[in-house]
Amino acid sequence: MARPEKRRPNARVALIGARGYVGAELIRLLAHHPSFDHVCASSRTHAGKPVRKIVSNADSCSLVFEDLSPADVCNRDDLDVLILALPNGLAAEYVSAVKAGPRPGVIIIDMSADYRFDDGWVYGQTEAYRQQLRNAKRISNPGCYATIMQLIIRPLVSLLAEPPFCFGVSGYSGAGTTPSPKNDPEQLRDNLMPYALTDHIHEREVSRHLGVPVRFMPHVAPFFRGISMTVGISLHEPTDVATIAALYAHAYANEPLIRLTAGEHPPLVRDNAMKHHAAIGGWSVSAADPQQLTVVGTLDNLLKGAATQAIQNINIACGFDELEGIEPWLTTDT
Repeated sequence: MARPEKRRPNARVALIGARGYVGAELIRLLAHHPSFDHVCASSRTHAGKPVRKIVSNADSCSLVFEDLSPADVCNRDDLDVLILALPNGLAAEYVSAVKAGPRPGVIIIDMSADYRFDDGWVYGQTEAYRQQLRNAKRISNPGCYATIMQLIIRPLVSLLAEPPFCFGVSGYSGAGTTPSPKNDPEQLRDNLMPYALTDHIHEREVSRHLGVPVRFMPHVAPFFRGISMTVGISLHEPTDVATIAALYAHAYANEPLIRLTAGEHPPLVRDNAMKHHAAIGGWSVSAADPQQLTVVGTLDNLLKGAATQAIQNINIACGFDELEGIEPWLTTDT
């Protein structure tokens, strides 16, 4: 009789910076993950409050928010994975504390931009770096805009004649919870707000990881969640819609969280809100100049653009199935 396969132990996960929108999505995913033990959630704002009282749909989470300093994290010996969901510029103290602590081999995944340009970290764009993520100890999760831009452009990199132009529109959750005009519903009402139109960090991030320059023009709109990205692309050779559709079908044939929309209909923000996948389609080739192509992509900036992709990456690094903790919660079009 064959011996039953030995089950891999659960991974013990800590979340630092649980106050924001992405932190809340991570809490919900961690609460339902069969192979993660969520051992602590840190939020200075909510310290002492039960997580389930603050985060909706996290009733199974029995944790109380803590205020954990880097030293507190350093002294813990019950961690396998540390998720840093902090604003840009705050991750380094926690990374250094883990390195000096009793478990320096803890997997760290940073949700900020702090390590996206650091060759010592694995860049967590799952579909492109899946092999590098296996057994990785330091993972830098991509930005939400950067994720959809790369998913759109990557299959076409060898065909580019000029830098792609990316027109992005995000829901105001992308501006975080700190009050600003970009997340003020009154400022955004009946409005579309352009910002950071040159040298945006996601422009530099995508250019670095695709190995080609891109131009990016971000905007924020009065809806809460989601991103619409329209990319104008100049190709070396003329093309047609059937060729482009076949190219994307081949590139993403085995990618469970990438969906290609039928025909030439572009994916819509509302169709992807609160879903784990990215959608790409709406490809249009100019009749006047068939070297000019436009492609549209959407994703939920808080899920596939952040929390879902982080869970994918942690699953891979820990040796679990990539969709564990995600697949049962996938929403479908039916």
